[in-house]
Amino acid sequence: MTVRATVLRSFYQDSVVLMRVAGQVNKRPGVHKAAAFMGTASNHALLAQAALATTEIETATAEDLILAVEADREEIAEAALAEARELLLERRKTVDETSEHRPHTLESALRHQPNANLVTISVPGAFAKFEAMRALRRDLHVFIFSDNVSLEDEVELKREAARRNLLCMGPDCGTAYIGGTGLGFFNAVPKGRVGCVAASGTGLQAVASRLAMLGEGLSHGIGVGSRDLSAEVGGDMTFRVIDALAADSATEAIVVISKPPDPEVAVRLEQAVSEVGKPVVVCSFGETIGTRDGVLWVGGLDEAAEATAALLRGVPWTPQPFGDPDAVRRRLMAGAAGDRLGDGRILGLYTGGTLAQEAVLALRPLIGPVEIGGDPADPEGGHRIVDLGDDAYTLGRPHPMIDPETRTAVVDGLTPSTKVGVLLLDLVLGRGAAEDPAAPLAESISALRQRYAAAGKDLAVVASVVGTESDPQSLPDQIARLTAAGVQVLPTNAEAARFAALLVKPNLADRILEVQA
Repeated sequence: MTVRATVLRSFYQDSVVLMRVAGQVNKRPGVHKAAAFMGTASNHALLAQAALATTEIETATAEDLILAVEADREEIAEAALAEARELLLERRKTVDETSEHRPHTLESALRHQPNANLVTISVPGAFAKFEAMRALRRDLHVFIFSDNVSLEDEVELKREAARRNLLCMGPDCGTAYIGGTGLGFFNAVPKGRVGCVAASGTGLQAVASRLAMLGEGLSHGIGVGSRDLSAEVGGDMTFRVIDALAADSATEAIVVISKPPDPEVAVRLEQAVSEVGKPVVVCSFGETIGTRDGVLWVGGLDEAAEATAALLRGVPWTPQPFGDPDAVRRRLMAGAAGDRLGDGRILGLYTGGTLAQEAVLALRPLIGPVEIGGDPADPEGGHRIVDLGDDAYTLGRPHPMIDPETRTAVVDGLTPSTKVGVLLLDLVLGRGAAEDPAAPLAESISALRQRYAAAGKDLAVVASVVGTESDPQSLPDQIARLTAAGVQVLPTNAEAARFAALLVKPNLADRILEVQA
């Protein structure tokens, strides 16, 4: 085994491009790890942790691009590095040739588009504050895709934005919809009358897609970053967006998708939403469903979408474990359950961290303890949900939303001896996601089910898909690919988790489904 690395000086590329390049290089025969990172201090630490650091990259700065490869032999590693360089250089050439105007500074961009009022920032975290502050001081809203921005810098940026009555979306903001136009990773959803403020990009995608399935659309969907409701940030942007949506004539109802807030910030949040004067639904994981001061609080993403649609239409809404209990009964009668499912252990392999968290919270009341993270192939322990998009699993690999192979490699490593009875999955579609994520996943699942059958065991595979019919990948096509591989596709992530619980504990079915009879 050999490790080779090189540095491209003053060659910035955003993280999405780098993940795609690393993913393509990682597929070369004989390559075990491939990484493409800007040379920030945190990325140097990640490379060292992955045993991909070499003396050649020690002087790389945040402006420099690091390429590193672990391969069977030196010539394989060098060829892989050469391909990575070629891919990056070709992309830069293509962008230069196809762009009528490719500004290199904010000033030149504004000369070309003097009426622009929003700047998207995707630079190394060390420079994000500088660029965002420059934009804010020109009275421009900012969407900060960059991560690795310090909490102190986030506080300073959001206070500057508040002082100027501007939006500061992020840092580490993956998704937003401004007047129906998506930014970052987003699904093709119709323009409509629901305004969202979200501390989770994947959560915003899930709610927006579910609303689209229910015939509703977004006026705006504003991401604020996962730390906005912390004690340090104080909810600065969340409260500003709530006020803006309350005053927006195109917004008839508001959804707040919250990360667990600081206790003092939570009190302010309750007061803020109670004063809106429009229907408001707050989604906070683990929250008991109920109305407080005229605001409906729910504990799941699908509940948030369904409750909002009902409020807009003036019809009663009652939360249900399953939207179509009869279909669930038919699935249970047709599939394996209980002792035929290996050792009856649920393993969740997720690409979205928020969806993974929601699955854990849906499962625990039904099946008891659920472990979070760890080795997916470890046969010991109980039920486990793994967020494969976490840094611990993407080291030297692209994010699984961008390259399905990051997850299919894990599926390919599973065997009947892993003692998994139910494999639980998510699939996230939309702009920025893989072109056809279901195809390689379905292939790996089919092979895994064959390995189980050869051992005389059954494996159930349960999934949900976040997306719409208008997404580039096509929601119906992706569902069809999974279904053909024997996957049980449920309408939402929470329903998929509950269905997985029914498979390993069939006695739950009578209790849960009788409630909906």
